[in-house]
Amino acid sequence: MGAQYYGADSEDGDRIDDPSEDALFMMISDLNHSDNTFVVIRPDEDDPVWSASVAVLDEGGYEIVRRDTTRNEHEVTNATGIDDIARDLTIWMAARDFPGQPTRQVSDF
Repeated sequence: MGAQYYGADSEDGDRIDDPSEDALFMMISDLNHSDNTFVVIRPDEDDPVWSASVAVLDEGGYEIVRRDTTRNEHEVTNATGIDDIARDLTIWMAARDFPGQPTRQVSDF
């Protein structure tokens, strides 16, 4: 059975369906400069409308890319704290739309 919402895939072939913040932390911690340089997180569907990735930078730290075509978002940031990256991605992904679920609406009330 595939992911209910999204999956995280690393360059070395590891995959976690619907990863928790802790699982993302572990996957990012396992990144290196030789054969496991990135992790991609996206919905488990043919043509995902959003994705996020974390890649190791040569000079240290990580590059985080977040894209959401339904919201016209494309953000690239750099960070060093794996715990902060995993938490921020978990929060960001929680605000995404998932197939088969109603679109979330933000209210100013």
